Amino acid sequence: MRNRAISGSAYLLGTLATAAATVLALPVLLAPPAARGWAGWHRRRAGRLLGVPVEGRPAGRAFVWALAHVAAGLPLGLAALMCLGNIVVAAVAMPFWWAFSPGTRPTLFSFLDVHVGGWATALIGGSVQIAVLCAAAWWALPWAARLHARLCLAVLAPSARERLTERVDVLTRSRVGVVDAHGAELRRIERDLHDGTQARLVSIAMQVGLARDSLAEDPDTVAALLQQAHETAEEAMAELRAVLQTIYPPILADRGLDGALAALAARSGVPVRIELGDLGALPAAAEAVAYYVIAEALTNVSKHAAATRAAVRAGRAGDLLSIEVTDDGTGGADEARGTGITGIRRRVAALDGTVRLDSPPGGPTTLAVELPCA
Repeated sequence: MRNRAISGSAYLLGTLATAAATVLALPVLLAPPAARGWAGWHRRRAGRLLGVPVEGRPAGRAFVWALAHVAAGLPLGLAALMCLGNIVVAAVAMPFWWAFSPGTRPTLFSFLDVHVGGWATALIGGSVQIAVLCAAAWWALPWAARLHARLCLAVLAPSARERLTERVDVLTRSRVGVVDAHGAELRRIERDLHDGTQARLVSIAMQVGLARDSLAEDPDTVAALLQQAHETAEEAMAELRAVLQTIYPPILADRGLDGALAALAARSGVPVRIELGDLGALPAAAEAVAYYVIAEALTNVSKHAAATRAAVRAGRAGDLLSIEVTDDGTGGADEARGTGITGIRRRVAALDGTVRLDSPPGGPTTLAVELPCA
């Protein structure tokens, strides 16, 4: 409650200052970019006070909001300033009432101009003033701050058309990312097959051909060549399985996501603790993306994080699958350094999911992913 009173008071005093600044800068705010930026900052500020996530751009009514902000912010902010100012007067000035000259001694409830005639009035009246105004600051100021914040969010809330336009923009960017990721994946598979499996098969063909030519003249050489061909075939099969696992891991079909994650944890370079909720029946696409995200995250932990342990948590709430991978490493993960986060974002965006990376220098690192799984 105390934090709410403090945050509400601070919000209203800030509202008063920004409302006054809005009046002074009103000609500048006629420019749409300036008005939209000013409104967006206030929208995020109101969202933090109410604990409401605010995403996207503010509505195109930023100038209308500026007028509403001045109309509501000035009186509410002045009321907060008067309330808090009179608390300060009573708490600081009244105990030193004797130090003022008779003509400059402060009044009680200065907004009512109640004059002090003696020590009894100063102490008793000051205590009453502090109690009344603290009660007002405790209950009324947070309510007034929330009222202004709700007004701000209501005026700046995007219309149905604006939400649809923004949604189309997001889906367009996601589609471009998915197409790029799909093309990169096809090129990777082609490269792996060409440089790995195909090269192994060519080597097998050459070894078998040499063995056939040497069959009559040098049986010992034939045995050695067939042994090499057999070993090369096994290597080609292993490489082919590795390529196929990147397309859709067979372990998902055999053991499900929980079994696949247990296998990932078993071969991880750091100890991994897995906590799984009731996941239910997941769509194959969501399951594959979840497996890829966790596998890539644990690979990053082993290679880059210098961590001693990691944890994987996955749970489902309705039609939303939540995944969280944490480690106690050095932190400072940077997508620009090619740590696989870009690939994770692209795969998650293909399912219209979200990715949040929190990796301050010194750690810990948390990768949180949410995937629709209806």
